[in-house]
Amino acid sequence: MNYALVGLSLGTGLFFGMLILYEVGRRIGIAVLMRHPEGLDKGTSAAEAAVFGLMGLLIAFTFSGAASRFEDRRHLIASEANAIGTAYLRLDLLPNDSQRELRELFRRYVDVRSESYLGQDLDAMRLKHAEGSALHEEIWTKAIAACRRQDAPTQAAILLLPALNEMIDITTTRVSAARNHPPLVIFVLLAGLSLIGALIVGFDTSSNKDRSWFHMIAFAAITSLAIYVIADLELPRLGLIRIDAADQLLMELRKSMH
Repeated sequence: MNYALVGLSLGTGLFFGMLILYEVGRRIGIAVLMRHPEGLDKGTSAAEAAVFGLMGLLIAFTFSGAASRFEDRRHLIASEANAIGTAYLRLDLLPNDSQRELRELFRRYVDVRSESYLGQDLDAMRLKHAEGSALHEEIWTKAIAACRRQDAPTQAAILLLPALNEMIDITTTRVSAARNHPPLVIFVLLAGLSLIGALIVGFDTSSNKDRSWFHMIAFAAITSLAIYVIADLELPRLGLIRIDAADQLLMELRKSMH
């Protein structure tokens, strides 16, 4: 499934939905004017201001949260690369024969982690995550065995195992960050408020002789684009706004592992 195309389709659907609701609101207003030539109901501005104020607050807060989570996910990639690199360097504390086996496991582990978030095949991503979990369990087991050897220096366990623990823990942190999204009802509410706002705008402009399509298209385009960008930021591996460039850190780390 092309999630970027799905997101664009939903954003486009919201845009045209707002235009349709604008026209519906305008026709409702015209019908009211035909029954009450003295004009539309007075005193509705407070309700309209509440709707648009709530919509503006929701867009502002959800956009701020989405941008913050987007940056956090990008920083976590750098943190994971640093944690793996630190643990890899501390393998120098182990006996030579243990180093060779663990270094090979590390290289395989970085390869898997580099591919764990790539592409749009969710099943393939889950398999990579499972493979990564199996590898870090194997690395941990072999590292403990190497640290317990009589010819291993005392500081090996003190320095290496905490670094391995941090390397393993950050995988859980990244999974949690990838799953951290606002409730779906927030996006439903945003779309609903946008459509209601378009209906209100159409109703308010019904007293005008001509339709102001320029203003309505601008309103619909800006609102639907803002909501689309928020949703895209929440899914930085599936949409058009992506953090794939940050994966270069893991790839560069892999090249440095000799």
